[in-house]
Amino acid sequence: MKNILIIIKKEIKDTLKNKAVFLQFVIMPVLTLIMENAINVEGMPELYFMKMFSIMFIGMAPLAACAAIISEEKEKNTLRVLMMSNVKPWQYLIGIGVYVWIICMCGAAVMSIGLKGKDVLIYLSVMGVGFAISILIGSCVGIYAKNQMVATSLYMPVFMVLAFLPMLALFNETIKKVSKIFYTQQIRMILDDMSFDGITYQSAIIVSVNTALAIALFFLIFKKKGLE
Repeated sequence: MKNILIIIKKEIKDTLKNKAVFLQFVIMPVLTLIMENAINVEGMPELYFMKMFSIMFIGMAPLAACAAIISEEKEKNTLRVLMMSNVKPWQYLIGIGVYVWIICMCGAAVMSIGLKGKDVLIYLSVMGVGFAISILIGSCVGIYAKNQMVATSLYMPVFMVLAFLPMLALFNETIKKVSKIFYTQQIRMILDDMSFDGITYQSAIIVSVNTALAIALFFLIFKKKGLE
């Protein structure tokens, strides 16, 4: 537990120095506040921008942050130093995952300002699940990549699919059918209802399958590559 807390404290300090990672955490919450308060078009669905940016936040921030943090520390040999300091790989990865999840949840809390009552709990619960899956995927990229450049080339197409397909699905039925197999689209559909009653059997199955695949991929890549 002590080593995990050390990792979390270290990443807080590093994030304040790393503008690229820091921006991943703040850009969507800030855009949500600006767009929700600055734009009011007749006929626009309620909380349109909040819901759209929430999915982009899930598909982009935790994935990019985990991939960038892990790949950067591998490239700079910081990980080697940590391992030599008796920090075990699982402690490091849990520390990174918990840190990114907490920061993302803080961003989600800011984005939920326009919600009322139980809607806030529903929103944060659903966002928390989405962040956890994206953290697993981002960690897979970070572990697999040899350096930051490779990590960027790998996570860019992934977050383009996860973050932008649900948005494009609003305008195209074919894309909507394809995007349904991804957890971000299912979360988008749940947020549209903003109710636990809106979680269908199909949504639960798809999100569960996505989670299982992310976990399986994580262990497969970690077993093959480790934190070399």
